[in-house]
Amino acid sequence: MSNQKFELNVSVRKDLGKGASRRLRRLNNAIPAVLYGGNEDPLSLTIPHDDIFHATENEAFFSHIITLNIGKEKQQAVIKDLQRHPAKPFIVHADFLRVRADQEITVNVPVHFTNEEKCKGVRLGGGNLIKNMNEIEISCLPKDLPEYLEVDVTELDIGDSIHLSEVNFPAGVQSVELSHGEEHDLPVVAVQAPRSEAEVDEADTAVEVPDAEVPTDSDAKADGDEGDDS
Repeated sequence: MSNQKFELNVSVRKDLGKGASRRLRRLNNAIPAVLYGGNEDPLSLTIPHDDIFHATENEAFFSHIITLNIGKEKQQAVIKDLQRHPAKPFIVHADFLRVRADQEITVNVPVHFTNEEKCKGVRLGGGNLIKNMNEIEISCLPKDLPEYLEVDVTELDIGDSIHLSEVNFPAGVQSVELSHGEEHDLPVVAVQAPRSEAEVDEADTAVEVPDAEVPTDSDAKADGDEGDDS
């Protein structure tokens, strides 16, 4: 875990409901949020929009313990859900989960692929590096939370792949997916063979636009008859 620290100044929200949330965003440039978990009741919060927006520009924000300053009280939490406006660069709601030092947390951690330019299957074989996962769901104690997981693709050749079981998880960190059994040992990254010219040509001609139908003499006559009847 890195030494980066994230803190957000928040306030307790008393005015609840959809209408109140809309007013909060429109008039105060702030967003509603909820803090839950830790054997305590959920707490409705207000967060200045620009503060959380700028924090989310840093990838590490999503895999770090965040300090929420609620007045004079400090709460440790992780971000669990973030809702964004479908068309505008605007966050509309956030969910935070309280963390305790003695309780494991479940977090999605980003994957960093290293040595892509040295990948054997790409550099020598002309293959394509296929990234099946950009993040991995892990569980661990808060003190063991990694900022990211590193996957070295140097030795990957054509047809090779790296699965979850081959990822180097730090001590105290485990994959949630793998905990469900061997059948959940999913591929994280693979090198796909380059397509041959024949395959490219076949793909280009796979979808053909049908020729426009040319009306026959009988069709034209029928159309003319319909016109006469009208």
